[in-house]
Amino acid sequence: MSTMNTVLNVIWLIFAGLWLALGYVVAGIICCVLIVTIPFGIASFRIAGYALWPFGRTVADKPSSGAWSVLGNVIWLLVAGIWLAIGHIATAIPLFISIIGIPLGIANLKMIPISLMPLGKDIVPVSRG
Repeated sequence: MSTMNTVLNVIWLIFAGLWLALGYVVAGIICCVLIVTIPFGIASFRIAGYALWPFGRTVADKPSSGAWSVLGNVIWLLVAGIWLAIGHIATAIPLFISIIGIPLGIANLKMIPISLMPLGKDIVPVSRG
């Protein structure tokens, strides 16, 4: 399974991962410049790493997150989450055109929930998820 994850990750990196990660990095830089939104920037950088190499990893809930993460997710959804989710949809559609791109398109759509609500989530290896 490790070899298959590596192959899928390399193909993903070329066709979708680099562009998606770039979007998350830009959002993270903007959030870090605005000082008050540094937690959003950190979450955005964490998701950028996941967007670069998603196969073999999954998203899990952080048990220690509380009400502040819910409030932060609402703010994130309105400011950046919708745009990042649109980016995932826009890159998923062309991936579905080819046979080899179908698993990549599905993975892209699976990333939409974390792009909409990143706070209170953690990215872990599949064996821990």
